[in-house]
Amino acid sequence: MRKIVTAGEILVEIMAAEIDQSFMTPGPLIGPFPSGAPAIFIDQAGRLGQPAAIISSVGADDFGRLNILRLQESGVDTSAIAIHEGAATGSAFVRYGRDGDRNFVFNIQNSACGLIRLDPAARALIATADHFHVTGSSLFSERVIDIVKSGIDAVKARGGTVSFDPNIRKEILDTPGMREALDFVLARADIFLPSGDELFLFAQALDEAGAAAEILARGVAAVVVKKGAAGAVCYEARGAVDAPAFPVEEVDPTGAGDCFSAGFVSFWLRGEGIERALRLANACGALAVTKKGPMAGTPTLVEVETFMESRA
Repeated sequence: MRKIVTAGEILVEIMAAEIDQSFMTPGPLIGPFPSGAPAIFIDQAGRLGQPAAIISSVGADDFGRLNILRLQESGVDTSAIAIHEGAATGSAFVRYGRDGDRNFVFNIQNSACGLIRLDPAARALIATADHFHVTGSSLFSERVIDIVKSGIDAVKARGGTVSFDPNIRKEILDTPGMREALDFVLARADIFLPSGDELFLFAQALDEAGAAAEILARGVAAVVVKKGAAGAVCYEARGAVDAPAFPVEEVDPTGAGDCFSAGFVSFWLRGEGIERALRLANACGALAVTKKGPMAGTPTLVEVETFMESRA
């Protein structure tokens, strides 16, 4: 099977225990949980049996070890995760509103994540990649952007493919160089995986189909719009395919979009039809929200198939 490589932040997530809890006063917290959008994505790909690897950096601390052990347990190649003495593993504190909104306090750029670089281990890993996945939240520094550009160029030169999940949080949208990096990746992507209104950040059209058509005209092979509880739709030159979501009781929504993306990309790389790839991806996303913690619900292939059979 084709090997997926990604690059970007690895961090721990610590959550407010109560809805509408403020970070302005002391309150109960739960965690740490392994996290980071590219880490969640690659964890899910690995648990589906896809050859998978990540380029990243963590501190020489329990938070870093927690993440590395989790990824290794999921079958992910961690050889290009640098461990830095004297730097702390990245973190995200998240609180939930009653309306479903989430607010984050990130420590990424000034953590070990900010020390990511294109070292020999990263170069060696890129040389083995058949597919490169980019998460927009990872484009927070010139170092990561350099790795992403190198990875994309190397994979494309070998006839490989690229997927792009913009995953743009409002807290990082104004990061210097972010917009230019996003445009660079989209211009080279084969699969584009926006969530909801992210689609309209890259198109002039005001309707979904029109915006997707604009992006397809740039050379993207598939535009897959994630809609959470409303399912997903894939636009290709030959038309659109809709797939409904699987109703489940939501415990924690963080990471569901990354799990969906990993599911779709993994099965697309295996040659599955679009309708089945969407259905499998929807199952990954549904199962992801049923447990507390961004990676706690990432399912194995057996779990995905069993879940789908139970909902047939």
